[in-house]
Amino acid sequence: MKDSEDKVGGVVENTPVNRKGAKTVPRRALFKMGLVTGVAVPMATLGSAALGQPPNRARPQQGDFLVFEEGPHQGEVVRPELLELEQKPVSALARDPETDTLRDGSRLNRIMITLIDNEKMSERYRSNAAEGVIAYSAICTHTGCDVINWDAGLLRMACPCHESQFDIYNGGNVVGGPAPRPLAMLPLEVVDGEVKVAAAFRGRVGFTQQF
Repeated sequence: MKDSEDKVGGVVENTPVNRKGAKTVPRRALFKMGLVTGVAVPMATLGSAALGQPPNRARPQQGDFLVFEEGPHQGEVVRPELLELEQKPVSALARDPETDTLRDGSRLNRIMITLIDNEKMSERYRSNAAEGVIAYSAICTHTGCDVINWDAGLLRMACPCHESQFDIYNGGNVVGGPAPRPLAMLPLEVVDGEVKVAAAFRGRVGFTQQF
């Protein structure tokens, strides 16, 4: 391999030439290019598609609408007036407002929502509710069963598998059973009367199998 001289911006640069006479990019230039593209490209494509993950599998994103997954309002955007105070939580999913993609590609995206009395909510978690609407991950932190049971007397969400119980007025903290940590809580906001995701889940979604 030999070097040829090129003028770039008035500066003479040596560019390696291979045996066939074709110019190659110097290793140092490749390194510099890697620094540029290696930082810029991932940041520009940080979404789920860049990671090979379909949009419907991505966790609820800020700005997503909440949509009822079950009940008489199935498929409708959640509004506070469509829920009754301290009713049994119902399942909901997030929907991308720009593409209408329903994030139903992973059961870890499923959430349970209900309407609470804001005055009774622990101050630490009150900002995560929106006009009384609260949302918790539907996945029990013990072995991953769906938390679909409801103790109407104690106002606790409950897991049917091993009877873990979670306090809806105290950030989904464990108040009974073997679950090792609280349910993840999804911060909400109300925009033009419709419930939207305000931020990513607070807490880890899912479970860690205990052996």
